[in-house]
Amino acid sequence: MTRLTAEFWVHAYLARLRLSDIPAFVTAHGDDTAGAVLVKLNTLDGRARAFQRSFDLMSGERRWVVLADGTEQEVDAVIARQRGFDPDLWVLEVEDRAGRHLLDEDGLAD
Repeated sequence: MTRLTAEFWVHAYLARLRLSDIPAFVTAHGDDTAGAVLVKLNTLDGRARAFQRSFDLMSGERRWVVLADGTEQEVDAVIARQRGFDPDLWVLEVEDRAGRHLLDEDGLAD
């Protein structure tokens, strides 16, 4: 499968979230073609989790892994540090009290 551009993936992911009535926003617009993507899940109770795509060394496939988990302020601090290292980074914020992010669905690790 061909790797999707960051911008195309972000738009497709946001559309999938909208279809599930899950609010999400682009909080940092990265490089359209080569930017990495972080997804912050805000459960609206003061807690949050940030996900990043990674390679599974055993299978060679891409998957989403937790980068940070804690209070929203702690997760925001981790994301700010990552943005300091990588100005091309996209950051999306998903808001769902039930903790839904859909990143485990088919096609979202590409």
